[in-house]
Amino acid sequence: MTTATATPEILRTAEQIFRGFQFDTKSVNMNFRIKVSGLNDGVRINKLVGVSGLINLIGVELANAIINRAFNGTSDKMVCKLRRGLKVTFYNK
Repeated sequence: MTTATATPEILRTAEQIFRGFQFDTKSVNMNFRIKVSGLNDGVRINKLVGVSGLINLIGVELANAIINRAFNGTSDKMVCKLRRGLKVTFYNK
């Protein structure tokens, strides 16, 4: 039986992940379901993520921009298509 070794990228603390993040993660996760689909590094993904999963996929700066857009939106969902092939959808709860 083999054991998986954790890489230093995975063992980042919450302070390191959310450095520069402008919103309260609790309010974002409470108000939205965040779905990410498309290609990420050649791997097709289609899954629901939280704020930390979104930041791991797209980065803090871009996450701040699209979450701000989602809070200012008036419809039930907000779709943001990124040039790298990812589509991030925010569904209002």
